[in-house]
Amino acid sequence: MSPSSSTPKFRVAICGTGIGGLTLAVTIAKFAERDIQVDMYEAHDAITTTGAGIMISRRTAEVMEALGLNEEISRVSIKDPSSISGPRFRKSDIPEGGFEWFHHIVKPNHRPSMMHRRDFVDVVKQYIPSSCTVYFNKRLANYNRQSAGSFTLHFTDGSTATTDVLIGADGIRSSVRKTLFETIDRDLVDPSKIRQYTDASWTGTLHYRSVFPVEKLSEIDPNNVALKNFVIFCGKGKHIASYPILGGTMINVAIYVVDKQKIATPFDGRWISEVPREEVEKAFEEFEPALKNLLKCLEKPLRWALHVVNELPLSVCDKVVLIGDACHAMTPYLGAGAGQAIEDAFVLGRLLAHPLTTLDNVHTALKAYQDVRLPFAQFAARESERSGYMYQLDAPRQYDDTDGGNEQEEPLHILKEKILGIVGEEGWESEDNGPIAGWLQAEKKLEEMYVCAVGASENHDDSVAATIVTIT
Repeated sequence: MSPSSSTPKFRVAICGTGIGGLTLAVTIAKFAERDIQVDMYEAHDAITTTGAGIMISRRTAEVMEALGLNEEISRVSIKDPSSISGPRFRKSDIPEGGFEWFHHIVKPNHRPSMMHRRDFVDVVKQYIPSSCTVYFNKRLANYNRQSAGSFTLHFTDGSTATTDVLIGADGIRSSVRKTLFETIDRDLVDPSKIRQYTDASWTGTLHYRSVFPVEKLSEIDPNNVALKNFVIFCGKGKHIASYPILGGTMINVAIYVVDKQKIATPFDGRWISEVPREEVEKAFEEFEPALKNLLKCLEKPLRWALHVVNELPLSVCDKVVLIGDACHAMTPYLGAGAGQAIEDAFVLGRLLAHPLTTLDNVHTALKAYQDVRLPFAQFAARESERSGYMYQLDAPRQYDDTDGGNEQEEPLHILKEKILGIVGEEGWESEDNGPIAGWLQAEKKLEEMYVCAVGASENHDDSVAATIVTIT
């Protein structure tokens, strides 16, 4: 189906070598029948990743299976089934002792696995093809479109590069996103909202992260529920998620403290900074002993000012594309951010690699990507935000924990059912809307758009139908 030529059908530049960027490069290499020149530009001097734990959900495992990486990913993820049977939710803001509110038991074939982000990146980067060139210390400043339709990339070190298709996988502070919306045709977006699209927005949340050896906790509290379980400690305006990683040898802790009065206000200071353990402990003085013992074990906790990307009206403009956090950085309450970046990369990579996609019609492939992925990723972001308020016992018109105790059993039961409506089997991760189904939907859109485009051509003939039959 492809011309028998060694000349690449087009050039792709990926800004960012995070989880999304790496997965995109690997996907293109696996499925392209004809060479696509892929150049990756990394702002740092090595392929690195921020954060600690990552959850490999059923959705993400689908993609890893399709890429042939599932076995290696499984090898470096946690094996202890007691920690991945599903989260245990605790009503924890009770000083004399919390209680297990409910255990969301997940079916074996739906259970996520836990692993360190570094381990995930180390596996995936091994599969970067030799045809892909990675350039380090290349932080994008901006880009501009040339008359021939290509793009010139301008880096902060003064160097430049060119490409046919530009992918912004450069995170929440994306330079690609910033340039896209600052230079976009004002007929496409409301000019008064440009800053809303270019800049990330603070959620009013301080997010603390730490990883420590499991032995630290077992020495001071050998029966602590967090030793072998995925636990969500819930309290008014704050909560903590804790789960084992690295084969159960370490515990990853994610801590959230929310001030709703500061939502969408400017954050004054560094987004990421190391803080003393006592700062975290002070925020949870009124919580149960099991949680306090967990916090005593924190090592060099990092504090993140949790920002998100506001809902964008588009993720594609011309031949510029946004994926992952550059497009839809979301709250982490569903553990969905990395997984959604992986799904973006998988669908986009397969569309770019598709035999029907050429430089002349690549815009149709990008439109199919946007039509399928943007609505679902933004839906996941909204569900994550909604679940966060529920975990913090502060869901508007659903639960108002005014007494801080355990007397509101009926409202808690109702809130439990609403949480299960999001994280349960019929929630946002239901089997009917997985990434393979998303890819097939995108491929169908690509084929339909291709047929329509060729059908409008004066030179249209019956070979189009034969082409579609051969491909499918």
